[in-house]
Amino acid sequence: MGWLGRPATDTQITHGRRLWLYVLAGLVLVFLMLPTLIVIPMSFSESQYLEFPPREWSLRWYRNYFNSTAWMQATATSFKAGILTMIVATLFGTMAAYGLHAARLGFSGLILGILLTPIIVPVILVGIGVFYVYVKIKLVNSMTGLVLAHSMLAIPIVMMVVSSALKSFDMNQERVARSLGASRMRAFFLVTLPQIRFSVVSGAVLAFLTSFDEVIVSLFVSGGQNSTLTRNMFNALRDQIDPTIAAISTLVVILTSVLLAISQLFGKSGAR
Repeated sequence: MGWLGRPATDTQITHGRRLWLYVLAGLVLVFLMLPTLIVIPMSFSESQYLEFPPREWSLRWYRNYFNSTAWMQATATSFKAGILTMIVATLFGTMAAYGLHAARLGFSGLILGILLTPIIVPVILVGIGVFYVYVKIKLVNSMTGLVLAHSMLAIPIVMMVVSSALKSFDMNQERVARSLGASRMRAFFLVTLPQIRFSVVSGAVLAFLTSFDEVIVSLFVSGGQNSTLTRNMFNALRDQIDPTIAAISTLVVILTSVLLAISQLFGKSGAR
């Protein structure tokens, strides 16, 4: 039988008996990757329309993207908003996760549910609510408003990632440090944070990507000089069929993959 007859786990289940699972996983993977596999070749098309497969290959739409002032400005806005959101969300998300874990309050589950509301409620409702408030306080089309709105969506994600790490962390180690004279903050930075740093870094990466890829809330609160890349992509797709969108999508996929790979390599180095 060869490879199919070899045990796949300690329970002696063979690869042959798991073959259906491998096939199913492969089909799901193809289904998830198919849109990306179609978009990437389309970005190298010479045609002024989106077509697959391309009849002629060219870097025309990449040049169009990098030579466009509007696209570059939107890209800079997205990176700026993403970095600021990452800082804010990582800081407050980690603080919230640590506070709920260390306090062990009887109603901590209720507080956690409230803090997770932004990712539970449909994003369109969040966008409408944020837009209504921003009109009142004049934060529409501002970088501050954009970062605050994106942070509201990113903080719960950071909380969940860091909370999962804290569940496997022995708080007695921090208590020992405090019993030896360290303050709570010093004990956190010297004992707790080094052991959960992979989760914090992963949460930071996810917070950046949450902001960089977000489009619905951005449609409501960004605009003008602070229009994001995803907002411009949505408008371009709605108003005209511009293959530049395919080129930008390919670059975003590459950026996302690189950031996730870096976070995984950081985690492996930390584990060693």
